[in-house]
Amino acid sequence: MDTIRIGIITSSDRASKGEYEDRSGPAIKKYWSERLQNKIEWVEQVIPDEQEMLEKTIISMCDESGCSLICTTGGTGPAKRDVTPEATESVCEKMLPGFGESMRKVSLQYVPTAILSRQTAGIRGNSLIINLPGKPKAIAECLDGVLGAIPYCIDLIEGPRMEFEPEYGKAFRPGEK
Repeated sequence: MDTIRIGIITSSDRASKGEYEDRSGPAIKKYWSERLQNKIEWVEQVIPDEQEMLEKTIISMCDESGCSLICTTGGTGPAKRDVTPEATESVCEKMLPGFGESMRKVSLQYVPTAILSRQTAGIRGNSLIINLPGKPKAIAECLDGVLGAIPYCIDLIEGPRMEFEPEYGKAFRPGEK
């Protein structure tokens, strides 16, 4: 079975300064560890909410570290320092707006403020980048809303074949039974 390299970028001024513990990055790691059969290699960064730094970190994880999947957490709201979607759009070759639409739809079942989220996803080379909210509970809810599309997307960009643990079902791939 293929090994997959997953990048996790926590965008938080306070967590990057050590003012509080990053709980979002570990929530992403736990989510994928539970769901994937693949061996996972992790590349993790906690950085401030600064667009240039976010762009450089995403580019490095894609182009140098070879991450097939990068999950960002934080910086997707309407506040002035929330610049994760802008950084993602700046470095991607293709945007996948359906990811953000699906994640907001799921989140609206739990909180009316989900419409304030600007989550998105895009492709850079052989990497899928997905922007996630900063709350650990919301991370799992949002990823559950797009989980079915991720393995096939990574197949299409020539990444490793992702396989789920049996309790999470079989990864959807058109034409496969």
